[in-house]
Amino acid sequence: MIVLGVTREVHDPAAALLVDGRCVAAAEEERFVRRKHAPGRFPVRAAEFCLRSAGVDPKDLGAVAWPWSERDYRRRRWRHALRNWRRPRHALRKLLLPGRGRREERKLGEALAEIGVRLDRVPLLPVAHHLAHAASTFRFSGFPEAAVLTLDAMGEFDTTWCAEADARGIRPLRVLTLPDSLGTFYTTVTDYLGFAPNDGEYKVMGMAAYGDAGRADLAGFFALRDGAFSVDPDHVWVPRALSWNGRLFSPRWVERFGPPREGRGLGEPWVHVAAAAQRALEEGSLALLRGSLAGTLARAGGRLCLAGGCALNVVLNARLRAEPGVREVFVQPASHDAGGALGAAAEVAAAAGDRIEPMRTCFLGPEVTADGVRATLARFELRAPEPPDIAAATAERLAAGEPVGWVQGRMEWGPRALGARSLLAHPSAPGVRERLDQAVKDREPWRPYCPAVLAERAGEILESACPSPFLTMNFRVRPEWRERLRHAIHVDGTARAQTVSREENPLFHRLIVEFEKRTGIPAVLNTSLNRRDEPIPATAEDALAVFFATGLRTMALGPALLRKSETTAE
Repeated sequence: MIVLGVTREVHDPAAALLVDGRCVAAAEEERFVRRKHAPGRFPVRAAEFCLRSAGVDPKDLGAVAWPWSERDYRRRRWRHALRNWRRPRHALRKLLLPGRGRREERKLGEALAEIGVRLDRVPLLPVAHHLAHAASTFRFSGFPEAAVLTLDAMGEFDTTWCAEADARGIRPLRVLTLPDSLGTFYTTVTDYLGFAPNDGEYKVMGMAAYGDAGRADLAGFFALRDGAFSVDPDHVWVPRALSWNGRLFSPRWVERFGPPREGRGLGEPWVHVAAAAQRALEEGSLALLRGSLAGTLARAGGRLCLAGGCALNVVLNARLRAEPGVREVFVQPASHDAGGALGAAAEVAAAAGDRIEPMRTCFLGPEVTADGVRATLARFELRAPEPPDIAAATAERLAAGEPVGWVQGRMEWGPRALGARSLLAHPSAPGVRERLDQAVKDREPWRPYCPAVLAERAGEILESACPSPFLTMNFRVRPEWRERLRHAIHVDGTARAQTVSREENPLFHRLIVEFEKRTGIPAVLNTSLNRRDEPIPATAEDALAVFFATGLRTMALGPALLRKSETTAE
């Protein structure tokens, strides 16, 4: 069966295409429209790419999958109203949505018709939001059975699923609903700390390492209860009438901690609030794992699957992996709402009898090829040398302390660069961080960069090393390696590390091998090749735009090594 999964227009719209149970293409709309998170847009360009790259005619689609169930929403909305009758503003905020799903479906149909997908001829099959998240991780994990934990802001009404999964399907064991949401809680803290909601949550995670959780009392906002957690909706993700200046938090946050943070620096009490929020996220998740999933985890041989926006928090993931009884963890690399497209498609395909293939790679986006690079350079009347070994030539520049853009093969699925649309650097060369920040990234100086480590050497560098090809896990770096990787390590001695194997990414692996030959370090600093508030580049043309608009001086674009001192017009 051929199934196209598409997400809603709220934020992070994406599309994924499954052919007989195998994901052949997946991408986020932001990469095509060049607007971060692409809010308010349907994933039309992403869907068009998926169909074109796989050579699928729209008329051959068996279904379009949609990670939202209007039927489930309508069935449960009055129960939600009764639960919140003492807080009518909160109840009304969700009760005013009837018909929105149907309007969205109609608008989606109009949008997809632009690329030949006719929803009057191809069925649009809804999948409940958290079921789609659960399917996005379990069905691609390769595990025969697993405990599943999904954590995000909200679906129809659900915010959290504790589930068991095996060959028979995915079955929820415990479901938490609004207002109790770790996602809305963490996003509220994100807003209070001066970062953009649904964008800057990873910055809160990074800031937390500088604070002391014991110095910020979150009582009244968040609490552990009944083997789970509760969130007070009068102070967290509040209606505008209850908010402080239209923000997501109530005035009590300002009364307790002072004005919300502004600017780009660190300071008190904000670092302590970040630390307390991170601790709350971890403790709330651990309470569910220990209370609602312990038996399932034991029966599943210690296998755990994670998804939902909170599963992009690598510190949380590491904490869950360290829990006794957890033996293996699979985290969907696009755990946020974009991953709903993949999960919905997988659930529909599985229901039709397809066997879903495990996710061995997330290089599923548009491809940069040698011929395509040459054609793009010719179109812009540019010439650049093609060294006989692009990996060795790039390693030479990195070893000399020069940051290099690295654009090769198919683009990554998910928000993180994994050696296809990356900005690389020497992890300990003097002044490297400053050059990265000033030339390209324009990021806060306290935020960490990440190392990409040879998989076969990871155990030497990382404590409790395990495969992390999708950059979904945090690790403590062994003391003897911290100075040699100092630009890619956080202040607490940890690193959000990617393990790079020869099988998964042979060219990137060879680059790191060549870098080790020159420096003795089997790792490079790896961050995404994009400017502040811009999406990762999808095409060679996008990459050239970054190259010429920034202070970056060298970029390996397919077979070509562009250097601003040497790249010339024809």
